[in-house]
Amino acid sequence: MMSLLPLAIARLAATFLRLPSLLAALTLCTALSAQAERLKDITSIAGVRSNHLVGYGLIIGLNGSGDSTNSAPFTVQSLKSMLSKFGVVVPPGVNPSLKNVAAVMIHAELPPFAKPGQTIDITVSSIANAKSLRGGSLLMAPLKGADGQTYAIAQGNLVVGGFGAEGGDGSSVTVNIPSVGRIPNGATVEREVATPFSQDGPLVLNLKSPDFTTAMRIAERINEVVGADTALPIDSSSVQIRSPVNQAQKVSFLSMLQAIEVMPGEAPARVIVNARTGTIVMNGFVRVMPVAVAHGSLTVSVSESLDVSQPGAFARRGNTVVTARSDVSITQETSPMFLMGGKSSVALEDIVRAVNNIGAAPGDMVSILEALKQAGALHAELIVI
Repeated sequence: MMSLLPLAIARLAATFLRLPSLLAALTLCTALSAQAERLKDITSIAGVRSNHLVGYGLIIGLNGSGDSTNSAPFTVQSLKSMLSKFGVVVPPGVNPSLKNVAAVMIHAELPPFAKPGQTIDITVSSIANAKSLRGGSLLMAPLKGADGQTYAIAQGNLVVGGFGAEGGDGSSVTVNIPSVGRIPNGATVEREVATPFSQDGPLVLNLKSPDFTTAMRIAERINEVVGADTALPIDSSSVQIRSPVNQAQKVSFLSMLQAIEVMPGEAPARVIVNARTGTIVMNGFVRVMPVAVAHGSLTVSVSESLDVSQPGAFARRGNTVVTARSDVSITQETSPMFLMGGKSSVALEDIVRAVNNIGAAPGDMVSILEALKQAGALHAELIVI
C-alpha cells in the first residue's frame, strides 16, 4: 500500500502541470463555440417553406361602420350572391342600404407540414370604405393558393387593435388602424402541401447568406461528424446531403444536423447607405487607401427689404413710392484638405474618427463615400438602398 503512494502523488502532480494547458484549450474552444453558428440558424431545407393564401369574404355585425352602398356596390352584390345560396331572393333593382357589412380581403401563411384539421392565424383587411371592423364577424370564406386550389376555410370573430370616434360636428379621432384585424386560429387547413422532405433522394440545405467559404465549412463539418462523403457543397448557397430513406430516421438525422455548429465565413466588405434617411452602416472589413479629401459648403443668402422714396420737403412734384431692395451674400466655409489613410489602408475605427473630425453630416458623408468609390480608394461594395 505504501508503494502506491508515490505513484499517486506523481500522477496528481502531472495533472496539475497539465492544468494550465487544459484551461487554455478549454478557453479556446469556448471562444470558438461562441462565434460558431448552428446550422438551424444559418440554413434552411430546400422545398420546406410556407405558402401564401388569400381569400375574399364579408364581415357582418358592425355597428354602423361598414361599407357605403354607393361607394362599394360589390359588397351588396356579394351579399345578394350569398343570400341566394340560402334560398333568399332579393328582388332585382333593390339594393339594401347596409351599414353593418364590409367586404374584406383575407390573407394568411400556410406553414410547412400543416395537416388537414390544424388551424392557422389570418389577417382581415377592408377593401372598401368601412370605417372600422371592430366587433365584426367573418363569414365562411375559402383561402386559395397561387394554383387556385382551396387550402383553408376561414371564419370567426375579429380582434381589432384600433378604434375611432366621430363627433356630430365632423371631428374625429382614430387610434391605430381600425380597418384591419386578426383572427387567431381563424382558418382550418383543408389540404396538405407536398414537400420534397417526404420524397426519396438527398436533402439540400440552402444558406440564408450565400458564401462559398461557409458552404465548404458546412460540408466539411458534416462529413467530420456523420461520415465521409455525406455532404457535398453544390455552390455558394446549397449543400447536398445524403439522408436515410426511412422517414423516421430522416427526421432524427436532420435533428442532429441542425444542432451542428459551424464557423461562418467572413462577410464581404460592404457600405450600406440609405439615401432617404442618411443612415450609413459599415462592417469591420471596410478599408480606405491613402487619399486626400477636401470637404466644404457654399451658402448663398438672398434677403429682401422695402425702402420708402419720397420727394423733398419743398418739392412741388413727385409722389411717395415704396421700393424693394435685395441683398445677396455668399459665404463659403473653409475646410482644409486632410489625408485619410496615411501610408497604408485604414480600418473602420479610423474612418469614423476622420469623419467625426471634419464634422460631416450624414448627407455629406454619402457624397464623400461615393467620391471615394469613384476614386478607387474605397475597398468595399457601396450599396445604396
